[in-house]
Amino acid sequence: MKNSEYPAWRCFKIRGAYEGYCLGIESTADDFSIGIVSFNGEVLANVIHAYVPPEGGIHPREAARHHAEVAEIVIQEAFRKAGINPRDLRVIAFSQGPGLGPCLRTGATVARALASYLKLPLVGVNHCIAHIEIGKLKTGARDPVTLYVSGGNTIVAAFDSGRYRVFGETLDIALGNCLDVFAREAGLRQKPGEPFGAIIEKLALRGDLLVPLPYTVKGMDMSFSGLLTAAISLLKKGVYRLEDLCFSLQETVFSMVTEVTERALAHTEKKEVLITGGVAANKRLQEMVRSVAEEHDANFCAVPSEFAVDNGAMIAWTGILAFIHGITTPIEESFVRLRWRLDEVDVPWVS
Repeated sequence: MKNSEYPAWRCFKIRGAYEGYCLGIESTADDFSIGIVSFNGEVLANVIHAYVPPEGGIHPREAARHHAEVAEIVIQEAFRKAGINPRDLRVIAFSQGPGLGPCLRTGATVARALASYLKLPLVGVNHCIAHIEIGKLKTGARDPVTLYVSGGNTIVAAFDSGRYRVFGETLDIALGNCLDVFAREAGLRQKPGEPFGAIIEKLALRGDLLVPLPYTVKGMDMSFSGLLTAAISLLKKGVYRLEDLCFSLQETVFSMVTEVTERALAHTEKKEVLITGGVAANKRLQEMVRSVAEEHDANFCAVPSEFAVDNGAMIAWTGILAFIHGITTPIEESFVRLRWRLDEVDVPWVS
């Protein structure tokens, strides 16, 4: 993604506002989603089709095959909901990374095809930054410390000097992945609209015994692998109820990320805390982070649940922000980036 001399974005500035629509494609992991967003931030459509593996975790090639099979249907549904046609679009945005290679490449191929056929500029979007930007759009947050927690990422970040800076992150697996693996070991089954995290949250509400589990915060970073191993070991021993283990797992991992978020908040002295990503929909995590925000006289902001999961609307909106600041991605440079850190990306739309 780079500053382009493509002049078209300047043509949409009318009476101080930009007019037009962006179609965003999200395909980093198990969800294929198309979002259509106006240049003033209105979400016209946000259609998500999830790949649910018959067993085990995400199989990248099978997920990519799913994305390719449903792409046309999801695109048609998005246009139907948005009430516009493809010729009304002004730009195409897509998740360029980080994520699973086969899944990312499927989304990128769809994006290139649309951009080429419609003769529209293309914008490659960093998936992690998109989660932050949709959270800011939907909550009104302006300059928050952000806790981004999902199946693939666990990051505490805040803006400074032209980029989002990472103040703390996982050293091994993501928090959401920790919950997912435990759920699979417990024999739980997810289904569309109810991921493993939501199932564990329900079970945790029926737990009341706090089982000791490893609590690993190293400086500003966190480690979840040892905790997961301990929880699975206790599960297999059958000493504790599943509800109590779910309760204890949640309390421990959420306490870890909340501690790091509080440290970042104290260091930066920012007045907002934003929680985003798939795990952000968890009410217990929201409660814990809200408590920290209140202690520091900061506003607490939680992304709405429909935008917490991976979705096309967040890609479209971030694509708009980049596009109106002159950033586009030439098709010949639109290769996917599997390990694209958010602190590698300039964000000129934030000041």
